Amino acid sequence: MDLALIAIGRRMPAWVSDGFEEYRRRLPPHLSLRLIELDGGRGTSEIEIRRDEAARIQARIPDGAQVVALDGRGKPWSTAELSKRLEGWQMDGRPVALLVGGSTGLDDAVLAAADQRWSLGPLTLPHMLVRVLLAEQVYRAWSLSSGHPYHK
Repeated sequence: MDLALIAIGRRMPAWVSDGFEEYRRRLPPHLSLRLIELDGGRGTSEIEIRRDEAARIQARIPDGAQVVALDGRGKPWSTAELSKRLEGWQMDGRPVALLVGGSTGLDDAVLAAADQRWSLGPLTLPHMLVRVLLAEQVYRAWSLSSGHPYHK
């Protein structure tokens, strides 16, 4: 299964790349997690920036993918819920795109087109930390569903 984390922002500190890579490499070969980093949007207003980022994001979503937008107004998922969703995505066979917007959030058009909206909770998290957190949670969800001891 192909999981693509499509995120606005480049040139992250080494700890972000190292953390993401640590959990990505722990995943089994049949569960691929890749990071697609995109430049931030251009524009003179937040609306213009979000629209520019939306175009960049939408251009990188794999064909036929199930789209999950990370959004504070979305539904929070427990690790157990994420594990069940991951199992469902694997059974479905389509790629999955996890979308993380820039500092102005995701454009309404991206949110409207998403199959699901996932909230990581009420905290405001730095976007760079979200990348590591997502990779760790995907690994934890896989470990839970496969009986691997990491989840304990």
